Amino acid sequence: MDKASIVLVDGRSGAGKTEYARQLAEKSGAGVVSIDAVYPGWDGLDAGSAHIYRHLLLPLSQGRPGHYRRWDWLRASPGEWVEVAEGTALVVEGCGAIRHDAAHWAVESVWLECPDGQRRQRALERDGEMYRPHWERWARQEERFLQIHKSNERALQRIWGE
Repeated sequence: MDKASIVLVDGRSGAGKTEYARQLAEKSGAGVVSIDAVYPGWDGLDAGSAHIYRHLLLPLSQGRPGHYRRWDWLRASPGEWVEVAEGTALVVEGCGAIRHDAAHWAVESVWLECPDGQRRQRALERDGEMYRPHWERWARQEERFLQIHKSNERALQRIWGE
């Protein structure tokens, strides 16, 4: 697979990853895979990132079809598998998209950053009150992931918002 067909978009919750990835995919004609659809629940950042790496990015980097399994948030259980053909141009977005063992396969990796207060406001406006009790829990996972994977430092491009 041509390395040029994978772009990774990462950042902490509420940084604007989904909108940025959507606009990028629209301009380039790439598909979008959101890791939000894969995380197995509120404690699943590491597992979702590893799943995308193992089942989607690794096979695609080897010229094979990739796939990923959605998480059914309503039933709190695994959902359907989604197949991605080899050679598919993709923008993979979500917390954990840029990890130490996957960043080198992307032609571009983008880290989005904005102030904590603005991120929190955006996330709560986007996901409503259901996210409020999980904000700190998720933030601790983000911090741990960043300590291990240094996603913000590995990104080829860093975009600072307001």
